[in-house]
Amino acid sequence: MAENDVKLLGSWPSTFVMRPRIALNVKSVCYDFLEEQLSSKSDLLLKSNPVYKKIPVLIHDGKSICESLNIVQYIDEKWTNSGPSILPLDPYDRAIARFWACYIDDKWFPIFRSLAVAQGEDAIKAALEPVFDGLVLLEDAFKNCGKGKKFFGGDKIGYVDIALGCFLGWMRVTEKMNNVTLLDEAKIPVVSVGCGV
Repeated sequence: MAENDVKLLGSWPSTFVMRPRIALNVKSVCYDFLEEQLSSKSDLLLKSNPVYKKIPVLIHDGKSICESLNIVQYIDEKWTNSGPSILPLDPYDRAIARFWACYIDDKWFPIFRSLAVAQGEDAIKAALEPVFDGLVLLEDAFKNCGKGKKFFGGDKIGYVDIALGCFLGWMRVTEKMNNVTLLDEAKIPVVSVGCGV
């Protein structure tokens, strides 16, 4: 298999597209990035993801893999001999990492999105508390999963780091636009330091 048989359909500002891009780079996999214009989806995107019709989509050897966390798991399992493992090797630790990644997508991201689009001081204040509470929960998870190391994954970047880290840029934008602090090193030191604060 030639490495250029790997293609990623996406859009550069997408947090969810960032996940497979990080994973491909961690695994040192060469790939072609095919920029999608979301206002007019390409035939390749519609053919590659006929159910959701959205990015990201990884195409490897002509086969499509959809949904960002599925793609990250596929990359980790396909290129086991290239780069460090993204998911923990221990089955329990792997299950816990998947749990926290699901929490980020299913619980934390929807409330973060509500903060990002909040209008007015009262709406921002109301949206901020649950977002920050979620980060405090992730702080506790980081302490347990990371076992005192630099990343959720321990000594090296892992699955949960990728799941949460892809939001860092948008967290910073949201902080600036709403004049709030999300990554407060005094209140959530481990997540803040892990996110490069």
